[in-house]
Amino acid sequence: MTQGAVEKSSAKADSTSIERYVYFFGGGKADGNGKMKDVLGGKGAGLAEMTNAGLPVPPGFTIQTEACREYMRGKLSPRIDEEMHAALARLEQMQGQKLGAGENPLLVSVRSGAKFSMPGMMDTILNLGLNDKAVEALAKLSNNPRFAYDSYRRLIQMFGDVVLDIPKKKFEHIFDSVKAAKKVKFDYELQSDALKKIIEEYKKLVKKETGKDFPQSPLDQLVAARDAVFRSWENDRAKTYRRINHIDDWLGTAVNVQCMVFGNLGETSGTGVGFTRNPATGEKVFFGEYLMNAQGEDVVSGVRTPMHISELEKAMPEVYEQLRTITTRLEKHYRDMQDFEFTIQDGKLYMLQTRNGKRTGLAAVRVAIDMVKEGLITKEEAIFRVEPNQLYDFLVPRLVEKGEKIEVLATGLPASPGAAVGQIVFTAEDAVKYHQNGAYKSVILVRGETTPEDIAGMEVASGILTSRGGMTSHAAVVTRGMGKCCVAGAGDCTVDEAKKELRVKGKTFKQGDWISLDGTTGRVIEGKLKTLDAQPNDPDLVKFMGWADPHRRLQVWANADVPRDAKNARAFGAQGIGLCRTEHMFFAEDRIEHMRAMILADNEKDRRAALKKLLPMQRSDFAGLFKAMESLPVVIRLLDPPLHEFLPKREDLLVQIAKLEVAKPRSPKLKDLRTLLARVEELHEMNPMLGLRGCRLGITFPEITEMQARAIVEAAVQIKAKGGDPHPEIMIPLIGSIEEMRHQAAIVRRVADEVFAEKKTKVDFKVGTMIEIPRAALTADQIAEEAEFFSFGTNDLTQTTFGISRDDINNFLPAYLKAGIFKQDPFATLDQVGVGQLVKGAVEKGRSTRSNLKVGICGEHGGDPESVKFCHRIGLNYVSCSPFRLLTARLAAAQAALEEKSGAAHTNK
Repeated sequence: MTQGAVEKSSAKADSTSIERYVYFFGGGKADGNGKMKDVLGGKGAGLAEMTNAGLPVPPGFTIQTEACREYMRGKLSPRIDEEMHAALARLEQMQGQKLGAGENPLLVSVRSGAKFSMPGMMDTILNLGLNDKAVEALAKLSNNPRFAYDSYRRLIQMFGDVVLDIPKKKFEHIFDSVKAAKKVKFDYELQSDALKKIIEEYKKLVKKETGKDFPQSPLDQLVAARDAVFRSWENDRAKTYRRINHIDDWLGTAVNVQCMVFGNLGETSGTGVGFTRNPATGEKVFFGEYLMNAQGEDVVSGVRTPMHISELEKAMPEVYEQLRTITTRLEKHYRDMQDFEFTIQDGKLYMLQTRNGKRTGLAAVRVAIDMVKEGLITKEEAIFRVEPNQLYDFLVPRLVEKGEKIEVLATGLPASPGAAVGQIVFTAEDAVKYHQNGAYKSVILVRGETTPEDIAGMEVASGILTSRGGMTSHAAVVTRGMGKCCVAGAGDCTVDEAKKELRVKGKTFKQGDWISLDGTTGRVIEGKLKTLDAQPNDPDLVKFMGWADPHRRLQVWANADVPRDAKNARAFGAQGIGLCRTEHMFFAEDRIEHMRAMILADNEKDRRAALKKLLPMQRSDFAGLFKAMESLPVVIRLLDPPLHEFLPKREDLLVQIAKLEVAKPRSPKLKDLRTLLARVEELHEMNPMLGLRGCRLGITFPEITEMQARAIVEAAVQIKAKGGDPHPEIMIPLIGSIEEMRHQAAIVRRVADEVFAEKKTKVDFKVGTMIEIPRAALTADQIAEEAEFFSFGTNDLTQTTFGISRDDINNFLPAYLKAGIFKQDPFATLDQVGVGQLVKGAVEKGRSTRSNLKVGICGEHGGDPESVKFCHRIGLNYVSCSPFRLLTARLAAAQAALEEKSGAAHTNK
């Protein structure tokens, strides 16, 4: 279930049932409180809670999320405008000001704020209310014309971008041109005359792009800004973020209208963002960044590189101490690490936001453990303070540097830990393109600074490098949430996005060149280094998983084909092998020749001769797995793919034959190639994934099943003779009927009995099947008469249920996701409504026949948190996933059990 699904019912509420649309906060009292995130969004609930606590919060009002849902449905209740005007009048009376009017004009910010934090994904407008008259009044009142005109140009740029859909780059071009003409490097060096020129050019741009003048009515500005924030809920980057983070599309965003306080009034004003603990490591240290004489977007946009918050203690000790006191109080109140925003106006501190802070997996585990020690939360609550996918951070790769000549090009900020090695691209669009077409195996997205529009490219990139920005920049915050490596603010790097060049240390790197990033130290390194896998033996991780694992009912197994993978799986906590794919063993150089000889044989005798040579190799493989897993179960799938996959491609053979016919027309190799080509053409199928594969191979060529069954059982007997305790589970693939199951199970059991008679000993083993086509799920009660276990191959079950090839889905998946037809890639997150119901029904049918039927899942979904929780709810015994997803699956399974116990879903979004 996606987050917020329970709120869907309220999404259709009649406006007459809504108690109120607008909630006021100010003067030490708010209409709402911190528990009203569904209604006020996270930001609005935080502002209300801080106001009620008596903290210095600029007053304002929040338009609740139902208004956004009404906007999406195409009709706003007239009550919304009525209540908004009433709240504005109350705000004007409280402040003794009028919006955009008089000698002391009231100015406001208009910000989004959804229930779940979506940093940078929606839109904000500052300084709203300014117009040609108000800016003059503000200049006179503040005795600071530069501040007033800087605020006005910011409004026109934001309003033009967010409300009027004028590309931001067009404003930036004007701004940069004036800076160049004035020969200044920094924005704050522009004086009022230059800013007036910029405003004049901005207004011309608005007129040219829209056919209308920039709106001078403050109320018109407010209504248009409110509606633009509602629209921003539906922008592409917000949709992408919600899809990645499983946030429901119908939650909607609230709109927060708040009195402006100005960090750009001069050198005694400033703005900043911070965290009550280090969001990268979890260390209990005050962490953040700020800029003097700046507005909020300057800090997070990366336009200027900010100062560490510790410097504020030297510059403004009283403000710093007040900020420390307030944020410590907020952390204790919310019982979680806080992400806060503040502004200092003429030496006075104002709090603009508090919310639970985004953090890396390393930090999440450490904060959870520390807060248990501090008595703030229980161990059970701590388990929900870490998102299952965040545990990837403990498995992030590290660069291999020993014996390598390292050329460090630059050192930036270690914004998100881990290592990334890849080919550089300079736009999000190129990142997506080269990732999807496979031209680059690994992509590093290089930007001056990232913006929310880059979210799709950041999702597919292995790592992010920016030349500007700090530890709280957009790139840093988003990559930490994604668990990706990021180096931010590498100031020695010059990024020319137009020429697609990275220039540093006198060298120029073009698109496609390789670089390596170390997100733990902030280094940018020339070339393609190797990476080293992390070890999951971090003491904090061990302690944390020690709290989580006892709550699990669902076991977590691993997919592993060779002993090396099995050993990794054991190290990561696997309780068995849920899928060993025997076909992978045949591709080794010393085996493929015998495999092809078996395929080319035109009679059973020759096939058996080739299989006899493969038997000891398979037996050795299985013995290695049994040894590595000791007494834990090992599920081995018999040969599954079509035989043509073991042969050269037809096109490659034709080329080889053509070349040889010209160069050596009498070569004896020609005959062999032509024989091979004939067999390739003979095995050609129009739809091989639905052709001669799986159990159909074993039925057509029973000797294949016989050889594999003998290799498995003999290996088990061999390990038992050496004091081991193997538990093989032999899985028949692609079963669609009880007759197929009965045919193959009979062969396996007959061969096992023959081995037991020969070796004069027995081992426990099971025969089961992989449920991967709908008919098997629908007739599971019959199949369970023969099958002692089911394992759901949800990769193929998804293919055959949807009628979609997982190899070709990327041809249309982006369009489906964009149109909202799919909320997620069905091959990444299990389709619980369709495919999931087949799984659920098959479990029920199977156990109606065999009450002790063991049931698991071994597709890619076995490591997806939402899918794991579904598997828990429908009563599976285990999930099986790749070794590197085991930690994720273990935590998801523990959370599922605790959610079931408490009767409610939890989230720390």
